[in-house]
Amino acid sequence: MKQEIKVIISGGGTGGHIFPAISIANAIKEQIPSAKILFIGAEGRMEMQRVPDAGYEIKGLPICGFDRKNLLKNVKVLYKIWKSQRMAKKIIKDFNPDVVVGVGGYASGPTLNKAAAMGIPCLIQEQNSYAGVTNKLLANKVAKVCVAYEGMERFFPAEKIIMTGNPVRQALLETSLSKEEAKNLLGLNPNKRTILFVGGSLGARTINESILNHLDIMKSANVQVIWQTGKYYSASIAERLKGEDIPNLKVMDFIKDMGTAYKAADLVVSRAGASSISEFCLLGTPVILVPSPNVAEDHQTKNAMALVNKGAALFVKDADAKDTLLGLAIDAVEDNERLQTLSTNIKALALPDSAKIIADEVIKLAKL
Repeated sequence: MKQEIKVIISGGGTGGHIFPAISIANAIKEQIPSAKILFIGAEGRMEMQRVPDAGYEIKGLPICGFDRKNLLKNVKVLYKIWKSQRMAKKIIKDFNPDVVVGVGGYASGPTLNKAAAMGIPCLIQEQNSYAGVTNKLLANKVAKVCVAYEGMERFFPAEKIIMTGNPVRQALLETSLSKEEAKNLLGLNPNKRTILFVGGSLGARTINESILNHLDIMKSANVQVIWQTGKYYSASIAERLKGEDIPNLKVMDFIKDMGTAYKAADLVVSRAGASSISEFCLLGTPVILVPSPNVAEDHQTKNAMALVNKGAALFVKDADAKDTLLGLAIDAVEDNERLQTLSTNIKALALPDSAKIIADEVIKLAKL
């Protein structure tokens, strides 16, 4: 096998794209330590910070999405796409990769378009059960498509599809703490049932309001709650909670060690991003999914229903969550049989070693 390969990994925009991308890069490095890996992202997006933090070089393109509300603004968008295509071509030419990987997000479009046109083998990784626009457009130009859900022949040529699952943050799987130790570490009662409410690093207004609107229920509940509010909402929530004495409510703006938080939780309440769902499957975590309505093609609802239809998760519509979510969560976490069924069913959907399997495919393409 060729012992030194060059790989470009492109995409980002959200943690759901970036964490898998970094996991794939790490898996390639584990197999071929001398591999040279370059990321291409979108200027101003979170990958421009997260990728260097993980130890990889990244180049930025001035790419952005179309403005569907103000069509006149898209003249500028078209110019940025044209400029990004030119920049991507130069980056690819200078780096001279053996293979290019797209993980979805704005930057992967121009990067993989140019790479395919230059005859470089390409692979895309689609995290969601409903394919993103960029990946659908690239489907006929790439050699392989790595997916995490069944039925993706709707979007991609069947002969190119490989069922790999989504790579997850390895640190989450390596937590050696017991549930009691994790609760103690977070300053919680080790004997009390625990619910983790999490809406992503920025937070989720609906999930936050499902607690804020029912502080009376929270005060009388015989459970404890870890509540990640998100940095965007933390100040206003702190103001709302002034003068409230709710010892069974642990409020945090951001949880750095999600491995410990997941381990402490008997039940998790979360949005339905593909990466989060993959983590819950691998950990066997009972979960209530509240899909975000503010995503393309309502793909989070489709992600959630893929689990709900197999008895592997509970589901609450965003519009209903403010009224019903907290009550459902408390009822569910106190129901041993329900928790066990959810845990068994979600774990059965896990696809382990995703990053390694994808890395294997990348390396095979590089050999060509």
